[in-house]
Amino acid sequence: MKALVLGMGLQGKAVVHDLEQSAIVGEIVVADIDAESANAYIGRKGYRKVQAVGLDAERPEGVEDLVRGTQPQVLICMLPPDFQPAVARAAVRTGVHYVSSSYTGALTELDGPAREKGVTLLPEMGMDPGIDLILGRLAVDELDVVHGLRSYGAGLPEPACAGDNPIRYKITWTFEGVLKAYMRPARLLQDGQEIAIPGGRIFRPEYGHSFEVPGVGVMDAYPNGDALRYIAVFGLGSELREMGRYAMRWPGHNPFWNAMAELGFLDETPERIHGVDLSPRRFVVEHLSPRLQFAEGERDLVIIRVEAWGLKNRQPLRATYELVDYRDLATGLFAMNRTVGFTTSIAAQLILSGRVRNAGLLNPAADLPAAVVAEELRKRGMNIERRVETAS
Repeated sequence: MKALVLGMGLQGKAVVHDLEQSAIVGEIVVADIDAESANAYIGRKGYRKVQAVGLDAERPEGVEDLVRGTQPQVLICMLPPDFQPAVARAAVRTGVHYVSSSYTGALTELDGPAREKGVTLLPEMGMDPGIDLILGRLAVDELDVVHGLRSYGAGLPEPACAGDNPIRYKITWTFEGVLKAYMRPARLLQDGQEIAIPGGRIFRPEYGHSFEVPGVGVMDAYPNGDALRYIAVFGLGSELREMGRYAMRWPGHNPFWNAMAELGFLDETPERIHGVDLSPRRFVVEHLSPRLQFAEGERDLVIIRVEAWGLKNRQPLRATYELVDYRDLATGLFAMNRTVGFTTSIAAQLILSGRVRNAGLLNPAADLPAAVVAEELRKRGMNIERRVETAS
């Protein structure tokens, strides 16, 4: 079996590493704008199944030509989300299964064409979205009636190395993408009422809260995107009273970025300053990125926690699933790389092995064997804990 991976950034490297270990994948082609650096990385790692080729993803026809030329059984897109629609269209046109870690977005329009071509489209298969949806499915399935569902995701420096900069944050993902997400609107359900939060306001005190993770500490939590679209994905009914997706950071994160948003530092519209056109967000990215890097030997920490509560056999019950992972210093892969890239690789291998056969646009929460995915994550050294207790 052959896999084609587009993009060999931080998360793409983890995809390639996991596919290299797979017994069902015999050949891996990685396409990146910098093929020379990608091949050098492959050589340093001693990968035997992998070769890198050049690709300018700004040219959609180039993506389709590459797919036709390499003839993979699965196409894995680890490019920035803006590239996803064009890459997925190329997959459908060429009849190749598609996996990514990005949100579904515009891929909804490809459901019909993908079904006609017998192509599986599986986005949202990373850390968040991805693992949170898998754990959410496991938690929801513990109950007969669901009254509430909350998920939390955190990607941050572990406590030992978090204190050497004022905002206690370091980069394991494209920082431009992080700041762009900070301006994304959010929707929640609280006490049965929908709450819509405009972009740039997610860090306001009325929307965020403190949350304690046992064994880790207290964190700032803030709304993370549109939680309400997942009500139908999980098949939840009218008994649902609360639905929320949150991200977590070390304390102080919410007030800092709330101030930055209110002062306009997250705006993407360029301003002319001393004859130079530069957006405030781009300035923040360029100024802070070199100051928020991990040092050699430092580790990041990923936490994904999902809580579902309601009734089981007419009795109140709460089910909690929690995954914790740290950087693997032996491979150099950050926990963020592992939880995103390994999860995407697992999805591709489920398709290649025939464990996932449905054509069209799929979602991890509705269409994947959640217990199988969780076991695959455990095999890769990720700790997943399950707690089921009587709810008050």
